[in-house]
Amino acid sequence: MNFEAIKAIYLFEMARTRRTLLQSVVSPVISTSLYFIVFGTAIGSRIQEVGGVSYGAFITPGLIMLTLLTQCIGNGSFGIYFPKFTGTVYEILSAPVAMTEILAGYVGAAATKGLMIGTIILITASFFVDITIAHPFMMILFFVLTAVSFSLFGFIIGIWATNFEQLNLIPMLVVPPLTFLGGSFYSIDMLPPFWQTVSHFNPVLYLISGFRWSFYEIADVNPAISLGMITLFLALCLGVVGWMFKTGYRLRN
Repeated sequence: MNFEAIKAIYLFEMARTRRTLLQSVVSPVISTSLYFIVFGTAIGSRIQEVGGVSYGAFITPGLIMLTLLTQCIGNGSFGIYFPKFTGTVYEILSAPVAMTEILAGYVGAAATKGLMIGTIILITASFFVDITIAHPFMMILFFVLTAVSFSLFGFIIGIWATNFEQLNLIPMLVVPPLTFLGGSFYSIDMLPPFWQTVSHFNPVLYLISGFRWSFYEIADVNPAISLGMITLFLALCLGVVGWMFKTGYRLRN
């Protein structure tokens, strides 16, 4: 394993965060603060508690997941797409660096950025509501698995995309609706039976439900099923990336 190559790619990607500090850090914090102000004031005044937890505290895990998914997919996709766009990816591919090392560098950096922003959001939320973490280990496990899985998913999008429109298609038009409809701001128990059934086909529901359970021990889905779903998604992403590397899909042609 060429750790120097992994380190070089990782540090290069992390340096981009420092160059875009306003966009990478300040913007998510402001957005989250606005969510708490708007939803906590407008809806929280009408919904005092959900599952025995104040509404502001209830939506905190959903807001963290919303930011985490968006950041990991965005960073993971742009990290590999931009070298493709500029043509510098061929220098990396021709270097004595294994595909797994390239993957570890790019995905590791994207996941790290997502975890950093998610942690900042958690700290920001603590200024607005009282947060308790009932199962710290499970919280970290869901946190890390989600970050790595969706950074891998973003990496796949970055390889698949042939232009900036495709690059932003899934992160901007698919992921936010799935997150909003996945129980970020409500419990699916509030929905009619038909829509509760439909919600179970939304994969993001399992992420938010499991992550929320690690905080307050309340969940829309069994936490074991949630953990199994994120593990399955991680395995699927690894399989797709392995196929892309093996065939050179949109990398070597």
